[in-house]
Amino acid sequence: MRRGAPGITGIVWGQHLMTRLNAILFDLDDTLLGNDMDVFLSHYFPMVSTYVNPRFDQELFMRELLRSTQAMIADQDPDKTNREVFWEEFCKGTSIAQEEMEPFVNTFYEEQFGKMQKYTTTRPIASKIIQLCFRNKIKVVIATNPLFPLRAIEHRLDWAGIPVDQYDYMLVTAYENMHSAKPHQSYYLEILDLINSQPERTMMVGDDWDNDIVPASSLGMYTYLINHGDDVPLEHQTRISGHGSLENLYGRLNDGWLF
Repeated sequence: MRRGAPGITGIVWGQHLMTRLNAILFDLDDTLLGNDMDVFLSHYFPMVSTYVNPRFDQELFMRELLRSTQAMIADQDPDKTNREVFWEEFCKGTSIAQEEMEPFVNTFYEEQFGKMQKYTTTRPIASKIIQLCFRNKIKVVIATNPLFPLRAIEHRLDWAGIPVDQYDYMLVTAYENMHSAKPHQSYYLEILDLINSQPERTMMVGDDWDNDIVPASSLGMYTYLINHGDDVPLEHQTRISGHGSLENLYGRLNDGWLF
């Protein structure tokens, strides 16, 4: 076990010494998969709008899609999955029955969503780091913000070169199986409960400071910020255990850091 490696705090948050990892949570977009979400969504929303026309009113559909998504993000009811929250809000706002709309939306993700691949980039290091984790018997979670159906996330894992039919992930978070979303701590607590791991033996890897780093570190998890080697402000350094590119993280783990 190495201590004091560059960019890594020797004592995490001043509370516990580095211990062997039991699990790693990986964000997906702009972490394992090259996917600038601003670019991606600028093409995704017009595709959805075109798909629903002329069957449904486009303006109403898109407005309620966005509003219902925000409702998912805000909700933390442990008795309702994100999917249940979304459809409850969407159907209330559109007066369209879930039984009519959900199969229509599922067909979109099955038959149309795959066309979005061209706006993403495969990162070859992603499969190497996932394989490294499995070789070291680390529980691997795909901890993408669970605002999409599982099928949409499976597509993105395919594009990343780490499909679910090749890797036995402990958990892939999706709107069907989670009861809250990023940046809530409840999202991370639910994952820890589902995979039976402790915060001090779990690391969150992601590119988003507010969604990935702050809530995970607040719970006492290790955190690795994907920022391609950019300097981290001094006042933020106690919240991260390391930072840099995914390639950099692979090198550290391969050298035995936290394994």
